[in-house]
Amino acid sequence: MSDFLKLTYELIAKIIYNIVQCFAALFQLLFTGWAEYAMIFMTYFVHLNPLGKLLAILLALVLIAIPVLIVVLLVRHFILQIRLRADHEDNAVMYREIGRLNKQVLDLIDEKNKLLALKVNAMGGTERIPYMGASALVDDMLPTVGNVTGGSGQGAAQGVAGAVAGDVNVENVGEGKHLGIVTVDKSKAKEIDQNQSVRFPKLSLVDEKYKDYVKPAYNNEMTLQEFAEGYRLFAASQMHLYYTPEIVRRFVAGMAASKILILEGISGTGKTSLPYSFSRYLQNPATLVSVQPSFRDRTELLGYFNEFSKRFNETEFLRALYEAGYREDPSFIVLDEMNLARIEYYFAEMLSVLEMPSHDEWVLDLVPTKWPKDPVLLEDGKIHVSDTLWFVGTANNDDSTFTITDKVYDRAIPIELNERAAAFECEPHPACCISTVHLREMFAKAKEEHPISPETLDRMNKLDSYLQTRFKLAFGNRIIKQMYEFIPVYVACGGTELDGLDYIIARKVLKKFESLNVSFVRDEIKGLIEYLEKTFGKTRMEDSRAYLLRIQNLY
Repeated sequence: MSDFLKLTYELIAKIIYNIVQCFAALFQLLFTGWAEYAMIFMTYFVHLNPLGKLLAILLALVLIAIPVLIVVLLVRHFILQIRLRADHEDNAVMYREIGRLNKQVLDLIDEKNKLLALKVNAMGGTERIPYMGASALVDDMLPTVGNVTGGSGQGAAQGVAGAVAGDVNVENVGEGKHLGIVTVDKSKAKEIDQNQSVRFPKLSLVDEKYKDYVKPAYNNEMTLQEFAEGYRLFAASQMHLYYTPEIVRRFVAGMAASKILILEGISGTGKTSLPYSFSRYLQNPATLVSVQPSFRDRTELLGYFNEFSKRFNETEFLRALYEAGYREDPSFIVLDEMNLARIEYYFAEMLSVLEMPSHDEWVLDLVPTKWPKDPVLLEDGKIHVSDTLWFVGTANNDDSTFTITDKVYDRAIPIELNERAAAFECEPHPACCISTVHLREMFAKAKEEHPISPETLDRMNKLDSYLQTRFKLAFGNRIIKQMYEFIPVYVACGGTELDGLDYIIARKVLKKFESLNVSFVRDEIKGLIEYLEKTFGKTRMEDSRAYLLRIQNLY
């Protein structure tokens, strides 16, 4: 036995000795052996040639890098272990918190189920339905007294079912028999929901407002010149806003030529005040819509149907659009700073609808189906754009806005306000009250009394040919149509035929020069100015010549 103990002792002692020697050798390798390494290095280094010295230095660097790398890896491993241990403790805390929150959620669900059971019990019947836990959340079925208690609560089951759906299917109903499940008819419930829901609360309020509406007494005797001059005097005397007769003529003539007017110019010249005060003059205040840079599509103006609340998210634009259907006098919607977003995005559908030749086609889809309590003027979920409505946009041209594209300019009448009119004194002038029908009759009468003269048409055709030959530009059909509507009304408001033609050419035709080749335009504009002076006279077409000179200076 003593021999075995000696054997065990010597073996274990040798193993421990070797382990200690291993660690001692590792310690000497990494830490205490550097003096011996340096002595060996210096002994041979002094006798080496230059190439040998260079190789010796590289060898020393490699040998130094190996233990340093080992130490770095060991330190990183140690730090990583510490972090993992800390993360494990944090995760344990987080898991405990999640468990606590889950328990709270389960408690809330349990409380909700109890409340639902109490609500069902309150719907009718003499016997109470006991609490059923999560089964009370089932949408299609409600527990009856019979299948919960095993009793025969026929009256309670029928009372609950009648209160919930109004139309039920009861299985195995009879005296002393076990009651089945009361099944709610989903289609019937949906129909009841539609009959009771008001999807358009704002538009329904408009219906209430005009339920007992009495039309005012319209003044259908005034002329266009009296109408335009009356507004100018009203704005000056009642609102202290001053506009030149030229601006007022362009605005009224623009109403005759298009449903969309764009007021451009520097800030402070009265772009927003003009349509607002004009609507006050007509005793039908305009609706002001501030365009936001985030506007991307039609829902920004018209709103959208919320499937969750079963209501339409109505906007002021939609309300004004709907209310215009009740009015016979002109209505205005002002899109303030309309080019803060891309007009051809959020206003695209309206641009297309207003191009339809028949007013019966001026229809916008809001919702796919009709509900019984929808507003009166909605037809199968569609809203009609009234002929009494005009859209007026204000626009600034700076770094914060988008360029108004030709698609928008072609459909609108642009009016520039670059300077404020001088103030003047006048007697107080009252507002007027005219119908849109009479306003259109005045427009039609102006076309009969002031048709474009053959001489002006001949000059216009010559200019058209010149522009097509030199610039590949032409008077499009839309511009020709607007010209025939604009010029007679402009003349009837006190202007001249050539001034009206000059304004349309400058704002609708020459505007397209901005998209042409820069050097080409610069070389040809001088010849175009000379052609205008030759065709129309040196003292005429001032707007066109001034616009061409401005374009030339820009280039």
